[in-house]
Amino acid sequence: MPRIPQLTDAERGVALSGLPDWRLADDASGISRRFNFRDFVEAFSFMTQVALLAERADHHPEWSNVYARVDIRLTTHDAGGLSQRDIDLAHEIDALLS
Repeated sequence: MPRIPQLTDAERGVALSGLPDWRLADDASGISRRFNFRDFVEAFSFMTQVALLAERADHHPEWSNVYARVDIRLTTHDAGGLSQRDIDLAHEIDALLS
């Protein structure tokens, strides 16, 4: 399987300008976002939708859920850090809330 390229500093800057709610990790290895919902059912429904997107993209998030909160971290292990796959999935996740 070919190695997926990490984004350069310049590419990260451009990509993150279109994802204002996502935060770059201190070591630039990934991006994360916290989502807050009304209750557990709404949070779990959101997670189900994200799971379907992730499976279709064959790119799975690191995430956690506590009641109405969902924390998502996106990184590309095959790239050793942030890649375009993470940016694309973040946009798809954000579109679920539009």
